[in-house]
Amino acid sequence: MKYKSIIITGPTASGKSDFAHELAQQINGAIINCDSVQIYAGIENISASPFANESDAKSEQIDGVPYKLFSILPLNKHISVSEYLNLAHQAMDEVVLMGKIPIFVGGTGYYINVLLNGISQIPEISEQNRIRARDIVENDMSKAREILPTDFIMIDPQRTARALEVFFETGVHLTDWQKNPRTGAIISDAYKILVLPEREILLERIAKRIPEMIHGGALNEAKNIITNNFDETRAIGATQLCKMLRGELSESEAIENWITKTNQYAKRQRTWFRGQYNADLVIEHIPNAKDISETINKIS
Repeated sequence: MKYKSIIITGPTASGKSDFAHELAQQINGAIINCDSVQIYAGIENISASPFANESDAKSEQIDGVPYKLFSILPLNKHISVSEYLNLAHQAMDEVVLMGKIPIFVGGTGYYINVLLNGISQIPEISEQNRIRARDIVENDMSKAREILPTDFIMIDPQRTARALEVFFETGVHLTDWQKNPRTGAIISDAYKILVLPEREILLERIAKRIPEMIHGGALNEAKNIITNNFDETRAIGATQLCKMLRGELSESEAIENWITKTNQYAKRQRTWFRGQYNADLVIEHIPNAKDISETINKIS
């Protein structure tokens, strides 16, 4: 193969996970997660993880395909982007030792960014500033917008919280820190694939799957979050389900709000991919068998 690794990204509900799995089956690949929510255990259904319908979320295989960095952290654990990068490096080494091709899959822009470009060294963040940042993200995103630079794209709550905590700790914005020399890139020469169906297709798929999720395992996951007093802002959908279980939202309101928040997230993802991700291949529909064949031809 021409490339040592592959990265497949795209907005939520784009079909990138199924595409990556089928590709891995045909090229002797292994999947490495680059989604900041699917890295957590206990929210596989809420996060639409590949392990959502699996009996054992702790497994590292699906249909014989190895999976790395899925469901590996408890919901009360915080992970920095530098810690993720170290885990990704270790996972990639393991995949290579297995004689398989690393296929990174996920839609978290700042994970993808450090995989491709490395990371600037930023001082450690105090727990006080972490809590302060998370509180703002949870309760007052308009305040976050006032604090952060106008060109900062709020891709997802975790990245926004990271930007806030860095500013609170250092007085320097995350975007300025990131202008410093970077180190640690591990897939700078990867073959980059972007799955980007039309917006209307994503809206339809999101609207269809969320009501299905709410009647699946997602509800039990939300109950577990409440029982253990976990952070319900960890994933879109968790907040809505927890509010529904507490009687703060009706089921229809929870579904509607979940769909709205997911659509907004997908829009932010599309913006990031178009401006920050220089793909070698763009698939502008839900991937199919023909796309698998064409991809194999391009990378062989």
